[in-house]
Amino acid sequence: QVQLVESGGGLVQPGGSLRLSCAASGTIFRIGTMGWYRQAPGKQRELVAVIGISGTTTYAPSVKDRFTISRDNAKNTVYLQMDSLKSEDTAVYYCNIQQRAYAASPSSTTWGQGTQVTVSS
Repeated sequence: QVQLVESGGGLVQPGGSLRLSCAASGTIFRIGTMGWYRQAPGKQRELVAVIGISGTTTYAPSVKDRFTISRDNAKNTVYLQMDSLKSEDTAVYYCNIQQRAYAASPSSTTWGQGTQVTVSS
């Protein structure tokens, strides 16, 4: 069983910054890809950014050059630094990890509970 605890959401003015964190705990042998997704009211959940085990990153075009994803493998934690925030970034942000509980286990996916980010003046 793996648990994800997200933190760092809140209310920020346009142009401001927030840093989200997501820490994984539980029975973990290895974490593969880690990522952030978001869901705005009335819209489907969409990918924001993902980072591979080697540090390779992929960003949605709408956040590229404004958001930075990073990970600390020693802490089983993924971060999302969000700069130059816009009103259209308002959404619930979810972290997602792919992990194996043991060396012989298949990979499985775990979602965080979500954290609200509101960009408004």
